[in-house]
Amino acid sequence: MANSLFDINGKVALITGSTHGLGMAMAKGLGEAGATIVVNGNSSQQKIDDAVAELQKEGIHAVGYKFNVTDEMEVIAAVKKIENEVGPIDILINNAGIIKRIPLIEMEVADFKEVIDIDLVSPFIVSKHVVRGMIERRQGKIINICSMMSELGRSTVGAYAAAKGGLKMLTKNMATEWAKHNVQINGIGPGYFATEQTKPIRVDGHPFNDFIISRTPAAKWGEASDLAGAAIFLSSKASDFVNGHILYVDGGILATIGKPSNE
Repeated sequence: MANSLFDINGKVALITGSTHGLGMAMAKGLGEAGATIVVNGNSSQQKIDDAVAELQKEGIHAVGYKFNVTDEMEVIAAVKKIENEVGPIDILINNAGIIKRIPLIEMEVADFKEVIDIDLVSPFIVSKHVVRGMIERRQGKIINICSMMSELGRSTVGAYAAAKGGLKMLTKNMATEWAKHNVQINGIGPGYFATEQTKPIRVDGHPFNDFIISRTPAAKWGEASDLAGAAIFLSSKASDFVNGHILYVDGGILATIGKPSNE
């Protein structure tokens, strides 16, 4: 019973911004669980090819498509091509995003708009054109990658927090409109994870490393497998009656204020 609930074998999963970092971590997790992974990126074809090769090396069925998630015409063409060449998209993870660490009073309007465009508008665009097929088939899973900044602010990340707060509410409204078609739309809000990008600062004595360890009740950085489990749950039958929910995978940071009691 448990195995069938979490079975995603043979499902086609499109993960935007999945050439590295948490997108790649979720790609590996879903791929190891049997899903066919569609890697997406926009910076270079080489990065996509390298990511696909890395997944294939681990025995995962993966393909790659380069397209700009903020360009509606490119998205329409890409979704059509993926569904013709790979198969209907069963799982969509809107992961592509950027952050610009600039105090709001110093931030240019163009920079603010770029963050909103990629982190908030692109999930709307991609979901809009993927969900049409899901509605026709009366099944599908959409996962929007939110953030702890969907709930709280932090100095210099105002545009990012605005986008991720908006993405939380977009997720809820997608569920409001599409749940009746047996499509589940939820979000994941990652905490701080051990990735190649964070490796240089994950050393004892580094101020940010010490801050994360002391601020997180679990007293550690998250591992990629922690995020993969949440993604598999929200991609499988186990979450068929979960809709409009944001699952925070943060080691308990949002559960407390100040330093945790285990110090």
